[in-house]
Amino acid sequence: MKVSLFVTCLVDQFRPEVGLATVEVLRRAGCDVSFDPGQTCCGQPAYNAGYRADARAAARQTIQSLEESEAIVLPSGSCTAMTRHWPELFADDPQWRERAEAIAPKCHELSSFLVSVLGCTELGARFPGRVSWHDACHGLRELGIKSEPRALLATVDGLELIEHENSERCCGFGGTFSVKFPELSVAMLDRKLEGLQSTGVDAIASSDVSCLMQIEGRLARLGSRLRALHLAEILAGGAS
Repeated sequence: MKVSLFVTCLVDQFRPEVGLATVEVLRRAGCDVSFDPGQTCCGQPAYNAGYRADARAAARQTIQSLEESEAIVLPSGSCTAMTRHWPELFADDPQWRERAEAIAPKCHELSSFLVSVLGCTELGARFPGRVSWHDACHGLRELGIKSEPRALLATVDGLELIEHENSERCCGFGGTFSVKFPELSVAMLDRKLEGLQSTGVDAIASSDVSCLMQIEGRLARLGSRLRALHLAEILAGGAS
């Protein structure tokens, strides 16, 4: 299958290695991957902050660059969820609403695409360690993604998945929320991390770089040895 990678802003600017890992995973799954450098942002930061005109401008640019794709894969549940809101952004613009409605169903979060579209869970990955999964809010609550990443991790050689009681608890990032309300944001994250180190895990994994940035920063400040890894980084490991 021909697949377009929508790499997302945070991956592009802060964790490009996640984008490279995503390409490796998709190619291992048999996909022909392309990347259009004209893509920019899904518009979510502006959308969540109430700047709808700016969100529409960002969405138009990305729709234009990707709408001819057969399938579009994002290493982010958050940005994938935003594509579902594109049609409502153009409620008063029939032409753009139609284009948004056509492209939104073609946008897939990585784990959902692999498991639910391709029917692929075995990617020849290896990760020697104990991992706890973080269910990011947008993926879990807007897209209903829960079993898919676990099915993929279950096939990783050497990996032991440790389910933590706070796996579904919000990390407190929330985009501008963490900037406007830093004390509350950190308090939410600390509640999430309670008891995690006592499980003996080596890493906490997720499919949203925004959550991983929040978690990774706090772990570093706490002097923790735990790593924060994207699902794609784990799945891309171990190929011979």
